[in-house]
Amino acid sequence: MSRFSAAPRLSAAQASFALNESSIRFRHATAILCGALLAPSALADEHAGHSEELSPTVITAVAPSSPLTIVTNPKDPRQPVPASDGGDYLKTIPGFALVRNGGTNGDPVLRGMFGSRLNILTNGSQLLGACPGRMDAPTSYISPETYDKLTVIKGPQTVLWGPGASAGTILFDREPEHFGELGTRVNASVLAGSNGRFDKLVDATAGGSLGYVRVIGNTAHSDDYKDGNNDTVPSRYEKWNGDVAVGWTPNADTLLELTAGRGDGEARYAGRGMDGAQFLRESLGLRFEQSNIGEVLDTIEAQVYYNYADHVMDNYTLRTPSGTGMMAGPMASNVDRRTLGARIKATWRWADVQLIGGLDAQTNEHRQRSAMGIDTYKDLPYSKDADFHNYGVFSELTWYAADRDRLISGARLDRASAKDYRQTTGSGMMTRPNPTADETRADTLPSGFIRYEHDLADSPTTLYAGLGHSQRFPDYWELFSPNAGPAGSVNAFDAIKPEKTTQLDVGLQYKTEALDAWASAYVGQVRDYILFSYTPGMMGMTSQAENIDARIMGGELGAAYKLTNNWKADATLAYAWGKNSSDGTALPQMPPLDARFGLTYSEDNWSAGALWRVVAAQNRIDQNKGNVVGKDFDKTPGFGVFSLNGAYRINQNWKVSSGVDNLFGKAYAEHLNLAGNAGFGYPANDPQAIKEPGRTLWTKVDMSF
Repeated sequence: MSRFSAAPRLSAAQASFALNESSIRFRHATAILCGALLAPSALADEHAGHSEELSPTVITAVAPSSPLTIVTNPKDPRQPVPASDGGDYLKTIPGFALVRNGGTNGDPVLRGMFGSRLNILTNGSQLLGACPGRMDAPTSYISPETYDKLTVIKGPQTVLWGPGASAGTILFDREPEHFGELGTRVNASVLAGSNGRFDKLVDATAGGSLGYVRVIGNTAHSDDYKDGNNDTVPSRYEKWNGDVAVGWTPNADTLLELTAGRGDGEARYAGRGMDGAQFLRESLGLRFEQSNIGEVLDTIEAQVYYNYADHVMDNYTLRTPSGTGMMAGPMASNVDRRTLGARIKATWRWADVQLIGGLDAQTNEHRQRSAMGIDTYKDLPYSKDADFHNYGVFSELTWYAADRDRLISGARLDRASAKDYRQTTGSGMMTRPNPTADETRADTLPSGFIRYEHDLADSPTTLYAGLGHSQRFPDYWELFSPNAGPAGSVNAFDAIKPEKTTQLDVGLQYKTEALDAWASAYVGQVRDYILFSYTPGMMGMTSQAENIDARIMGGELGAAYKLTNNWKADATLAYAWGKNSSDGTALPQMPPLDARFGLTYSEDNWSAGALWRVVAAQNRIDQNKGNVVGKDFDKTPGFGVFSLNGAYRINQNWKVSSGVDNLFGKAYAEHLNLAGNAGFGYPANDPQAIKEPGRTLWTKVDMSF
């Protein structure tokens, strides 16, 4: 099966019926809960803390809260149209881009780095997708508006959140609830927009001084969108999620929280040979936190978690089989991944030193089954093809050397292993015995960083410089997805080496009442960078993974200037550059220069804004090389897109916001793109970049009680 195909799912009619039935039940349940919590019996609740003042829509970016760290509220309104998943939200942050699939489930890229170079966690846990072609990237399972805080740490500048993370760490978190007395809180929203977009969200909590119960549910729907040429792009999707958290808070310093969640969805893709007919998620977690323990030992945190992804790909639920070629008839592939993890960490504080140390562990297994015909895969047993284990120990130390000087350092050591359970590789006439069947490979991988931060005495400016090193064990997609490994090897599992990144980050932050400005730059060397090469053949596209040496550099700039009490201007700039040092060519799949300019006018209860996004052409490519998802098909032209938005707070409980994205209906495509080779709606053997939505109108109503 082609890498640019996808992987499989339920029967057409049964899948849609089951999904719709589940969605209806879920909507009814959340509606009943919402009604109950909004009943007049609700007590006076100081917990909500509503403000009459309106938070203007985020136009370009949120300034870093500290060097290399961005903290924002995913619930804050921003343009373009509110995100359908985690990757869609991240692309609004300078430095991020997205490998585009169409309407949803793109794969996030930070500073040109992709995949497990980004450590993505939800509530401290990892949910790893199962599709060999990353049709279900980890962010596909994340509904950002159901979280309270998003933290992005750029570069290898933390060791607290798991191994790898050479490009950065992304944390989606739900904060524990705190009630001084018995009360309730309900946040809800409804979004409607062009192309049949219709999203609903309810986030309700009831509790008291001893604990709380929080229930979150959302649904999201969109039809196929039309691009700037008014051509239909296959992109419709349907998603739902439901999560529950039960917390026990016997005092202000103790928390024991149990969480559980489930979700599902379907999405069709313009650039793949199959669609995602199922994105089933199951999550379970338990965490304990104890604060203010003593004069030195300050905090202990522990958690265990379980995440399960069950993904189906097929070519018959959301489309009609082509009738010709390799995928002429109906076929489906079902893959799943089960992840178990645990973490314990403690924080010690002295007069001018803080130390955080701990242990973490994770194991995950991957299984698959596939068959020709409608739903015939359901009669087959799963076949386990891989499992992974990782055990890590870490510590981070912050030394407040002086009033204006800080030295932050961290070290981590991981023991990572993987086992190959495949007895054969290839399919059909190309099936052959697997030379690494039942073999295990393991590595011990050190990582660390050191960063110096200095606040200038005569200016509200912070300067910083950090040097980090990260060693990353190859992930499932790099070991098991390629058709071949490096030249002369038996396969990728046998020969692909761990990736080693050494990177220098420097930058500054400047903040006054009128001006907030920041700049960050990086330069790095990547030894044994894992690169994919693609070659067309009689049996479709074949892939080869190899190790090369690479150099990377780039940076981000941003500024927000308060022109008057009501007017504010924003601007951001992001650039990433990479070179394949081994071959003397450009490093593929690098996003081009991206600039955003915004202007906002705001009063106490209303705001209006404009966003102009300008993206340069990308001429530095290496055709037919890339990563496990995408490759450089061709050079891409630049483009500019202009958008408008407005918001009005009716009272402390109701707010309405509206916008029009791509006001002038520009026909354009992002460089990082699953070109429509053999994809739905595109001619075979004629790669075309998937174009973005044309003029898109949306309106969102937020309710808070």
